[in-house]
Parts: sequence; structure tokens; C-alpha cells
Amino acid sequence: MRAGVEMTPLDEVLKPVSREVRVEAGGEYRLLGVRWYGEGLFLKETKSGQLIKADRLYRVRQGDFVYNRLFAWKGSFAVAGEEFNDCYVSNEFPCFEIAQDRVDSRFLLWYFRREAAWTEALALSSGATPTSRNRLKEKHLLAFKLPLPSLTEQRRAVERIEQSAGQIEVARKLRRESAEETASLLRSLLRGLSNKLRPTGRLADVLLRPPRNGWSLRCDNAEDGVPVLSLGAVTGFRYRSAEFKRTSLHVPKTGHFWLHPGDVLMTRSNTPELVGHVAIYDGSPTPCIYPDLMMRLELNGEAVDPLFVWYWLQSPPAREFIGRNAKGTSPTMKKISQGTVMGIPFPSSLPIREQRRIVAQLDVLQKEIDAVKCLQTETKTELDALLPAVLNRAFKGELV
Repeated sequence: MRAGVEMTPLDEVLKPVSREVRVEAGGEYRLLGVRWYGEGLFLKETKSGQLIKADRLYRVRQGDFVYNRLFAWKGSFAVAGEEFNDCYVSNEFPCFEIAQDRVDSRFLLWYFRREAAWTEALALSSGATPTSRNRLKEKHLLAFKLPLPSLTEQRRAVERIEQSAGQIEVARKLRRESAEETASLLRSLLRGLSNKLRPTGRLADVLLRPPRNGWSLRCDNAEDGVPVLSLGAVTGFRYRSAEFKRTSLHVPKTGHFWLHPGDVLMTRSNTPELVGHVAIYDGSPTPCIYPDLMMRLELNGEAVDPLFVWYWLQSPPAREFIGRNAKGTSPTMKKISQGTVMGIPFPSSLPIREQRRIVAQLDVLQKEIDAVKCLQTETKTELDALLPAVLNRAFKGELV
């Protein structure tokens, strides 16, 4: 696309269209939504007319440009594909016919997948109440201007964008596969270790006393407030010192909930995949308390190495035991009891010297895994920045 192409208002290439349909109690309506960040339309649900509160809906045709007035600032723009022909939207989703002789629909859609377009939508959004302040009215959308070269140049630009997007997605897939392989490596080693050690005891054998919940306080993030750990501080079997809030409420100076460096913490309530995760408090922030949704495991230092416990509680026997015994009526939120934690299978007869030998071996692998994960995180950041950069160049006429 040539640089310096004249900017064209959207009202020259988009025509508002309203295919109003009165909702009938006996009818069935396929209702659509528009995903954020330019990710397209999706079928929310098929609903009987008698369950729809609105008395009117609006029919969508293949090729329509559709957006969500409430979330335009989140990139909620789409072009309807064949699979969404004759579906319906509410009046919060204005529809437009695209002037096919002026603009390629893919070119238009890529234009609205740019963060700059979302920022502009936010600046133009308004509302009568705080809850509707981000609504983008149609007249403001139609005032948007975009560079509009010939259809041939638009399609050439789209081909280059989509070629780059495809290459980026391949790179993302390879990165995800690498991350999964890295994560499975430690699990595989721990499974082999647990099969060899054959746990005959329970975690209770190496605890000084039963696990105890922390104390949850209302947090107001007062600058000089006492730090209270969040669940994220332990989730993922890594201690994250930045995951805390602060409370300005009075906290007694003596109490079981104050943390000490080296304390082993476990989440007692979370999703099925995350409940029972453990991490070792490293002393930061200090002073600090842990919340009611965590337990502290007080270990017998003469019988067990804390790092061995940390590794073991990531092993398949421990995770499978927790999974079988976690309770809760909600399928998305489970809890484990003090008794469950104490009952986790554990090789309690293993000498501490042997535990430390195993920890030393696992530490070597863990350092290698951490190094790989660090590179994967850097790669993800770089990949996430690539497509916005490609789009920025494309609509400035700089994509060769």
C-alpha cells in the first residue's frame, strides 16, 4: 500500500442497516455476540422467544460489519461470515452493509484489530450514566477515517498481513508446545521418582502439628498497611512476592498467621487444577501474614527437608490424592481439609540425607527448566508485539 493515501470517513463505505424483527414467543433465535480484540462474532445461545425480554431483535446478514457499542473500546468489531447469516443481535450491536466496490471487508476488519482504533473508540465513547459511559454511538463510528487505497492495493496489504499473522501463529504454537513439553518434563521425572520411592506413610508423619489456616482481613491497600498474601503468591508452585495486598486494620503482634522465611504454604481453596499448590515463603514482604484460604505446613526439620516436601507435593501421587479428596458443590471451585492434607501419601521413612541428595538432582533440572521458561516468556512478549507492529506499518503504507 502506498504511503500518503487519502483518509476516507467510514460513512462513505459503511451503510447503516436495520433488519428489525418482532420477537415471537414461539420462535427460536440464534443470538450473537462480538468478541473483544477483533476476534470476531460468536454464537452466544439459541433462545426461545418467550425467554427474550426485548420485543425486537435485528437480523444479521453475511458480510455485515457489526460492532458492540458498549465494548468498541475493547476492539469488539467483526464482519459476519456465512455461518452467522440470519442470526440475531440486540440494538447494542449496530450492523452496516459494506461498500464492496470501495473497501475489502478483510482490510476493514484488520484496521479495527489495531489498538489505535480501540483507543480512538474509547475517546469517542460517551454515556448518560457511569455504567454506559463507554458506549460508542454510530455517528461517532462513522466519523472514523481510514486510509483507502485501491481494492488491488488493499488486497495486497491483506495478503501480507495474513501471511505475517500465519507465521506468527505458527511461532506461537511452537512456543506453546515447547512450554507444555517443559512442564511435562518435571512431572515425568517426579512420577518416576514416586514409583521408585513407593510412599508408605502420610504427610502427617513429618508435620510438627496439623496445618492451620491463616487469617483474612479486609484489605484497603493503605500505603503503610500490613501485607496480606493473595492466592497468587502460591499458585503455580512458585512463591511470588509481589502477590499481596495491604490492610490498615489492627493486626495483633502475636498470632499464628505471621510468616517466617522458609514457611511452606498451601492453597486450600481454588480451582480443581490449582487447589493444593504449595510454595515456600522467602521472607518478602516482611512482616507479612497469610490468608484464611492458605494453610501453613509446620515441618519436623529433623525428619524432612522442606524442598523435598515442596517437590513431593507436585508429584502425581500427591496431586492425584488431592484431586480425589477435594470437595465442593461447584465444579470450578474445590477445597481441601486439614485431614486431607495430613493424609497425602508420603515416603516418611526416607532418610533426610537421601531426601537432600534427591533435591540436589531435582534442583539442577529445575534451574534448566526455569531458564527455558524465562526464554519462553521473552519469546511470548516478542510474538505479542509482532502483529501490532505489522498492522501499524500496513496502515501507514510501510509494509513492503
